[in-house]
Amino acid sequence: MTKEFIPYGRQSISENDIQAVVDVLRSDWLTQGPSVELFERTIADYCGVSHATAVNSATSALHIACLAAGLGSGDTLWTSPNTFVASANCALYCGARVDFVDINPRTYNMSVDALQEKLIKAEHAGCLPKVVIPVHFAGQPCEMARIAELSSRYGFKTIEDASHAIGGKYQGEPVGNCRYADMTVFSFHPVKIVTTGEGGVVTTNNRELHERLVRLRSHGITRDPALMQGESHGDWYYQQVELGYNYRMTDMQAALGASQMRRIDEFVARRHALAHRYNSLLAGMPLILPWQDGTGYSAYHLYVVRADSKQTVIGRRQVFDAMRAAKIGVNVHYIPVHTQPYFRQMGFAEGMFPEAEKYYSAAISLPMFPAMTEAQQDSVVAGLKIVFV
Repeated sequence: MTKEFIPYGRQSISENDIQAVVDVLRSDWLTQGPSVELFERTIADYCGVSHATAVNSATSALHIACLAAGLGSGDTLWTSPNTFVASANCALYCGARVDFVDINPRTYNMSVDALQEKLIKAEHAGCLPKVVIPVHFAGQPCEMARIAELSSRYGFKTIEDASHAIGGKYQGEPVGNCRYADMTVFSFHPVKIVTTGEGGVVTTNNRELHERLVRLRSHGITRDPALMQGESHGDWYYQQVELGYNYRMTDMQAALGASQMRRIDEFVARRHALAHRYNSLLAGMPLILPWQDGTGYSAYHLYVVRADSKQTVIGRRQVFDAMRAAKIGVNVHYIPVHTQPYFRQMGFAEGMFPEAEKYYSAAISLPMFPAMTEAQQDSVVAGLKIVFV
């Protein structure tokens, strides 16, 4: 019998989720309608934030969040090199420059010490960033209180890239409440904590930012007479007041997301159970296991281990190839953004952010998803033991 392939991530779709989508298909609304509003209220209530704006992807969410923050030509955005390229590309979409801040070698998040040091130098050089995007890698929150202090001191806006982190907590409060940031972005890709198929959300407590986000996701169009030039022609009338985009989420996606949110705490609790079991089963192996900062409660989107070069000569490539050959879908998150060919053309090079590069050289993501069984997890661990024997 062919051995089952164990993916690194997998969505969990219930009959209630399916019915929610079917109900929309049988309704009068397929695109942006009441289900989008419900999903936005559900996210806002869960996070304890004033506003949530749903869009068709987290990449779109990052883009319009940057635009709403006023990022444009001549400005600079800083983010982590240990992330998906979207966290940096959003700056380029706005015509701005991008730069990076190296990571903390324990959390793999943006190092606040490195951020502070870079800000001091940038202030002296007269080139402070307009926006900083800390990334809650693998679901573990960044040190947002310290970042907020630096934001106040140096005048940059903060957009949390929490694509991995819905369901997580920072200092006992939900990620996404924007206590320490201007905006937070979530992703609802199928391998994330909850899914809408594809989708993203921007949360904020700032009403003006929210209203601009709503315009930007729909062509820059408004029906608010206070924002129009001249008099309205009638109830049908609208005006385009700025350049926006077609980034709308459909009601089908939103209905799936709202249904999924009913199980978010269950999903995160299961991920924690799997992480704790991994910690126990992998103890004593030549691996560096994920370290958790006590100020946060991770959403555990990923469980990343690193081959410990002090204990083994076996490298990441050998582990990856052996596990994939055994039908265990390990993955790698992430190739440092600054080493990508597109960014090398901008002047970035290897050696510029050594902690991110060191992390990448040995990192491997093990399978982690709510429906994962203990038998599947045992197979993952057994596969690793074969590699390291």
